[in-house]
Amino acid sequence: MEEEKKSGHDHSGGPGTIQVVGIGPGDLSQLTFKAHQALTEAQVIIGYSTYLELIPAYLEGKEAISSGMMKEVDRCQKAVEMALQGKKVVVVSSGDPGVYGMAGLVLELSSPHGIQVEVVPGVTAANAAAAVLGAPLMHDFTVISLSDLLTPWEVIEKRLEAAAAGDFIVILYNPASKKRKKQIIKAREIFLLHKDPKTPVGIVKNLYRDGQEVTISNLDNMLKQDIDMFTTVVVGNSKTYQQGNQMITPRGYNLP
Repeated sequence: MEEEKKSGHDHSGGPGTIQVVGIGPGDLSQLTFKAHQALTEAQVIIGYSTYLELIPAYLEGKEAISSGMMKEVDRCQKAVEMALQGKKVVVVSSGDPGVYGMAGLVLELSSPHGIQVEVVPGVTAANAAAAVLGAPLMHDFTVISLSDLLTPWEVIEKRLEAAAAGDFIVILYNPASKKRKKQIIKAREIFLLHKDPKTPVGIVKNLYRDGQEVTISNLDNMLKQDIDMFTTVVVGNSKTYQQGNQMITPRGYNLP
């Protein structure tokens, strides 16, 4: 479903511009100043309907175009179309647009048309989850999405195995959904081949949104928690420990 609010802006003096903007994890307090500026100055704002609902103040007086899941290509094509009309277009992504976001697709579709594209970074879920958990990412880490919609599960398994064997801190995006439960179970099994069962696991649900829940568990007990698509999971390395309600991964300094 596409919804539009007309702003009346139109330019005929050549191509406009596209900014691909990361709006962070959801709370406007996490929006960067550059993102705020881009949203304020935009004539057209395009995005997944759920994400546009997070930024209602920026939609006033602008042309707002939204659509549902699985419509990423359509949204980016619409952005190109509007830019070719001479408009200043913003395509929004949650988190950072270059991390499982819209930046790559916008660049791929806009490049044949000579449209100026700027990627505006945002606070991605890995950084935001780490902040509410304490300091779990103080050493080498990797981010792996468990969604096999666009990546074969066999490839994801290899990446999980390599990350676990390399003693990386691992952030899991898209860990589970209503229809997809087996992947997080398998990921835990792979981790247990290389990591201690007591390895701390941070589980953050509804990050920086209403109903935020922050839990620190371990590999033994992590599946007792409610994990869904609105959850970010942070699995520590061999040095990560829990101190009170925080996860800490030592950087390696010699402390007094």
